[in-house]
Amino acid sequence: MKLRTILGIAALSVGGAAFALPAQAKDLTIGLVLSMSGPFSDYGRQIQNGIETYMAQHGDTVAGRKIKLIVKDDTGIAPAIAKRQAQELLIKDKVDILAGFDLTPNAFSVAPLATEAKVPMIVMNAATSSITEKSPYIVRVSMTLPQSSWAIAQWAVKNNIDSAYILVADYGPGHDAQAQFKKTFTELGGKVLGEVRTPVNTPDYAPFLQRVKETQPDALFFFVPPGSSMVALAKNFREMGLDKLGIKEMGPGDMTDENSLAALGDNALGMITAFHYSDAHDSPENKAFVGAYAKAYPQDRANFMSVGGYDGMQLIYKVLEKTGGDASGDAFIKAAKGLKWESPRGPVQIDPDTRDIIQNEYIRKLERVDGELRNIEFATFEAVKDPGKQN
Repeated sequence: MKLRTILGIAALSVGGAAFALPAQAKDLTIGLVLSMSGPFSDYGRQIQNGIETYMAQHGDTVAGRKIKLIVKDDTGIAPAIAKRQAQELLIKDKVDILAGFDLTPNAFSVAPLATEAKVPMIVMNAATSSITEKSPYIVRVSMTLPQSSWAIAQWAVKNNIDSAYILVADYGPGHDAQAQFKKTFTELGGKVLGEVRTPVNTPDYAPFLQRVKETQPDALFFFVPPGSSMVALAKNFREMGLDKLGIKEMGPGDMTDENSLAALGDNALGMITAFHYSDAHDSPENKAFVGAYAKAYPQDRANFMSVGGYDGMQLIYKVLEKTGGDASGDAFIKAAKGLKWESPRGPVQIDPDTRDIIQNEYIRKLERVDGELRNIEFATFEAVKDPGKQN
């Protein structure tokens, strides 16, 4: 018998289990904190759909570890509930990774837990710039409001829009959008003629738009929560005849989210937005994603939420391939920094300094194409970092 074989038998027989052959890799558990009920339930559903679309395409095993998902409902803007759900995931379910986080207040509340537990926390939508500064274990794959606000301000000045009025919802993302648009627009020579912050869930924007009508700027820059709020704003804008005064509507692209377009209808035609994703984006990766998504979820359209979930899983898979399956916090974050891949939205990279995403920002116009409302891209700002963190 060869010496190598003899030594192998001895190694297996001496010391029992301590010398046993390696066991099968432990399942990798991902705890998803999402809004699955309440006014923002569409957010959570779309993110989960994106996650499941990626896993359907790429399998449920990576680096020898089978992926297990546990979904917890935070019910909407509910930081205390989100924190409690995350605590349960960490303590009871012993998850390896926290992910989801469609809303900023909920991400803020969970960040200290990720730090304490040294567990990676993948933000798939929440867009306030400072989120990644709340824990060294946070990586964001979605966006920040300053990215799109910077891009639309750049485009506006280059296209002879000299004055603007700013209308934003009074919460973190709205504040970010307002601050970045104003900073970029005025630095480039534009004039802000007025600013107003509205209640987050107001059903009537007419009193605020009256101020815009009286001021008559070249454009209205706006940011309100996608969905019913945006539908109300678009309706009031047309009813009050602001479009007939030549006032352009422009803002971040989540205002014309694909799943809101049916409700927005023709009231939103012609809106100019800046964003990182449109289901009309022309690339092989996006065509494959949109096709797979439509087949699995025919009642929905692929949108930025679903791409956030899709790319969140893409990040997790690529990191685990890089680490050989090691999902421990420090190893995961080290591998994630600087990671690049081709997303349905285009080329992306995790900023090694901020752990935010670097991505293209596309200028789009809402048009009706073959009977369907679509965000048609017509200009690109490449590889945009979060301007909110730039010196």
